[in-house]
Amino acid sequence: MAKIVSASVLRNHLADTLDEVGEGEKFLLVARNKELVSAVVDIDFFEDLLAAHAKEYVQSIREARKQYRQGQTLSHTQVFGKL
Repeated sequence: MAKIVSASVLRNHLADTLDEVGEGEKFLLVARNKELVSAVVDIDFFEDLLAAHAKEYVQSIREARKQYRQGQTLSHTQVFGKL
């Protein structure tokens, strides 16, 4: 069964909540006033969800990971310029 966290607990314990999602839970549901309103989702799980609906997204992730392994990266300044 999915774990549910209230919005106030999420706000007050964001770092711990993110750790919990990253260390075992694939997602946590977020409730506000006893109504489910959102979710905090592990990035790998999220990518799997997207992959189920968008094959071109999966291909773009594969290409990005390949570029990263080959050292084909850009610096913050190259992407955003001098802010």
